[in-house]
Amino acid sequence: MVDRKRFLADLHALRRFGARGAGVVRPAYSEADIAARDWLASRMDAAGLQVRFDAMGNLFGLAEGPSLLLGSHSDSQPTGGWLDGALGVIAALEVARASRETGGPAISVVSFQDEEGRFGVTTGSAVWSGGLLLEEADALTDHAGVALADARAQLGKRIGPDVNPEQFTGFIELHIEQGPTLDVAGQKIGVVTEIVGIRDQIITFTGEQNHAGTTMMALRRDAFQGLVSFSNLLNERLRNVVTPQSVWTIGHVSMTPNASSIVPGAVRFSMQWRDGDPERLERMHEVINVTLQDVASDLGLSVRTGTLLGLEPVAMNTELRERLERAAQDVVPGAWRLMPSGALHDATNVARKMPVAMVFVPSIGGISHAFEENTCETDLLAGLRVLARAAGLN
Repeated sequence: MVDRKRFLADLHALRRFGARGAGVVRPAYSEADIAARDWLASRMDAAGLQVRFDAMGNLFGLAEGPSLLLGSHSDSQPTGGWLDGALGVIAALEVARASRETGGPAISVVSFQDEEGRFGVTTGSAVWSGGLLLEEADALTDHAGVALADARAQLGKRIGPDVNPEQFTGFIELHIEQGPTLDVAGQKIGVVTEIVGIRDQIITFTGEQNHAGTTMMALRRDAFQGLVSFSNLLNERLRNVVTPQSVWTIGHVSMTPNASSIVPGAVRFSMQWRDGDPERLERMHEVINVTLQDVASDLGLSVRTGTLLGLEPVAMNTELRERLERAAQDVVPGAWRLMPSGALHDATNVARKMPVAMVFVPSIGGISHAFEENTCETDLLAGLRVLARAAGLN
């Protein structure tokens, strides 16, 4: 039987690493992130699990023999919520610990590294699952220009040999919904049917840096105006391509030289789009490329696109999903639903190696990736109980 008080105590203990107000600042490979991983390693060890860090800093607590893998990630957005990823890791730890105490099935635990994409898209699980070579990952840089190879050097002697995925029979990830569906409906559990696909790219418009007071508007090659034009035109052109579930985001912008009295010479920005249909993702990509070229031509700019990163949509494993459905009906009868995930998760990568499934608990107000992110304690405990039942505990 899971220990609810122990679970909540561990969840709040993890919250202290990188605490900032009601949220956390715990980006991948930061001092707070590594300290949190060391603390998690100590808790895994105390639970009787074999502790292993791989080359990326993915942290495993391994049971003996074939086992079901549970977990998520413990890094955060630059300004993140206290439950995103952390809930899945601590719930996995509690289920594994309770199972060992009661002679239940073998359960292993994982906290993947850089799920939040400081260096790409779910980078730690991408490398572990073979979707990205370590050498390729090492060349990735964050928005400050830091290379992943330099960041993971902070792990020091923690790094060990690879963890073989073949020892795991499947993977279940518990997570907050990060959206409003469950909260608005007053439901307690969401059993995920599929995870949408994602594309992510860095784009740069380059124009001509010049004096803001003396350069006439008609003669300007203003890189920032290129971004404004691109954003507006893209919204118009995608209308006939997308569905109400399709999303696209320009989420990070930096200008050169970023000064009040200088016409911007360059603007670098992130472009991300998500959808459940691989063909629609490709059509969106085509529209984005054509729009970039049209804007560059109209405004006298050059455009450069970085490496296209992404993951395909992934359907959840039927058997594991049905186990979650039965568990949800037992724990919160009539107060659960089937639903897709619009957010990206490590389960997408893990699906390359084994059957996967996911289960959601509500996010209050649908808020996530923000300090205000929160979930009612009763819903956290319901999620823990559903995970435990699906994993084979009573």
